[in-house]
Amino acid sequence: MEILTQSQVHGLTTPTTAARKKDAEAKENLWSSILSEVQTQSNTKLPSNKSVLVLGDNASGKTTLIAKLQGVEDPKKGSGLEYAYIDVRDEYRDDVTRLSVWILDGDPGHNNLLKFALNEQNFPHTLVILTLSMTTPWSWVDQLQHWMKILDDHISGLKIDPEEKHQCQTRLTTEWQNYCETIDDLDPGSPIKRTNRLPSVDDELDALPLPEGVLTTNLGLDVVVVVTKTDYMTTLEKELDYRDEHFDFMQQWIRRFCLMYGASLFYTSVKEDKNCDLLYKYLTHRIYGLPFRTPALVVEKDAVLIPAGWDNMKKISILYENMQSCKPDDYYNDIIAQPPSRKTVSNRESEIQTEDEQSFLARQQQLLQQGQSPARGESPLRSQPNNGTKSTQRTPVAAGAQGSPKKVDGKLTPGTQSGEGVLANFFNSLLHKKSVSPGSAAAAAAAGGVTGTTGSSLSVSSSPVSSLSPRVSVMNGAGEPVSASDKLSMRTDAALELDRLARSVKKDLDISATQSDC
Repeated sequence: MEILTQSQVHGLTTPTTAARKKDAEAKENLWSSILSEVQTQSNTKLPSNKSVLVLGDNASGKTTLIAKLQGVEDPKKGSGLEYAYIDVRDEYRDDVTRLSVWILDGDPGHNNLLKFALNEQNFPHTLVILTLSMTTPWSWVDQLQHWMKILDDHISGLKIDPEEKHQCQTRLTTEWQNYCETIDDLDPGSPIKRTNRLPSVDDELDALPLPEGVLTTNLGLDVVVVVTKTDYMTTLEKELDYRDEHFDFMQQWIRRFCLMYGASLFYTSVKEDKNCDLLYKYLTHRIYGLPFRTPALVVEKDAVLIPAGWDNMKKISILYENMQSCKPDDYYNDIIAQPPSRKTVSNRESEIQTEDEQSFLARQQQLLQQGQSPARGESPLRSQPNNGTKSTQRTPVAAGAQGSPKKVDGKLTPGTQSGEGVLANFFNSLLHKKSVSPGSAAAAAAAGGVTGTTGSSLSVSSSPVSSLSPRVSVMNGAGEPVSASDKLSMRTDAALELDRLARSVKKDLDISATQSDC
C-alpha cells in the first residue's frame, strides 16, 4: 500500500510540477514579448521618404494651401515643379521628420516634370492632393477629368512591380472597408461640432465587399480632393444668384467622383482658416499613421470634411432632398454653367491690347517723312501769302504779341528798322515843335502820309492809307489788301517807334523849357 501510494503520489506530483514550469515559462515569455514590443515601438522613427504630390490648375490655390500647412505667411509663387517640405512632429514618440511636397505647375507644358515627383521608387510612399477652386465651380468637371487622366497615364507608364502595385491597391481597399469613425472626447477645444454616431447596420455592410461605385478606379495611391477658397461662396450668392441647392448639387457630384477613386474630400479656406489644421492632421494620419479622431463634417457647406471610407451613396442621397430645380443625374455644366465674361475681364483685355510693332514703325516713318517736307504752312503766322510783295520782318516779340496780352517792351530791335525811313518826315517835324497835342499830332501824321491811333497802332503804306479801324480794309502799294499778320507787325513796329520818339520829344521839350526860363 505504501509503495502504491508513493507511486500514485509520485505520478500525481510529476505532471503538476511540469505544469508549473510551463506556466512560469509562459509568463516569462509574455513579459519578454511585451518588453520587446515596447522597445520596438520606442525605437521606431517616423520615415523620411514620404512625399505629397499637389496637382491642379493655375490659380487654384496650390501654393497658398501648402504655405498655410507650413505656417508660412508670405508664400512665393514658383514655376515648373516646386519643392517644399512640411515639418511633422509625433508628440507620442517625441520624433520629428520632414514631409516632402512637390507642386506641379498647371501649365500643360510642365507635365513632363511629373517623373521627378512620382516614380517607381517613391510610388508606395506618395499621397496625391488635387486642388479645385470655388471661384470657378463650372470648371470642376474638366479639371478633375484632366488631372486624373494625366495621373493615370503617368502611372501606367511607370515600370512598377505588379506585385507591389497590387499590394498598394489592396491596402486602399482594406482601409476603406475597415474605416471606423471615432470621436476624441478628451479634446474639448476642437472646433468641430461633434455628433455622436451609434453603430448601425451600415457599418457592418462597409466591412463587406465594397459598395457600388466605390473604388471603381483604384490607382494604388491615396488621393485627397481639396476645394480651396470656399469663402467665395458668398460672392457666388450675391453676384450669380447661387442658392443652397446649387451648392448641394456641386457637393453631391464631387462626392460621387471621390467614391470612384476612393478619395477624401476637404473644403478649405486659407483666408478664413477653415479645415486647414484638420487637413494637416489628416495627411499625417494617412501617411504616418498618427491618430485622427475628427468625425466627418457635412453640415457646414463651406467646411465639408469627408475622410476616405466614410461616404457612400446612401449618405450622398440626403442632399437630393434640397434639390428642387435640378436632379442628381443632370449634366453638371447644365446646372453650374459658366457665366458671361465679367467686366473686369473685358477691361483687362482692352488694357493689354497693343499695336503691332511693324505697323507702329511704319506709321512713325510716315510721320517723319511728312515732317521733312516743307510743311511750315501749318502755322497761321507762316501760311499768309505776301502776294509778290516783300514781307515785313517781325521780331519774336511781335510774333508773340498776337496771342498774348503782355505789355510790349519799348526797346527797339533790328527787326524794327524798316519803318524809320517812312516816318522820318513826321518825327522830324515833331522834334522842332515846343508842344505837341493829340490833335496836332494827328494832323501832322495826315500831312506826312501816316494814319494812326495814338499809343495803340500804326499802319504805313506808300499811298494814302485809311484809318486802321477793324471795319476798314487796309491796302498796300499794289492796291491789294494787307494780310492780318502784316497788319499786326506794322502796328507793333509803329507803336514801338512812336513810343520811343514820344519820349525823345518830351525830353527835348523839357530842355527847351529850362533854357527859356534861364
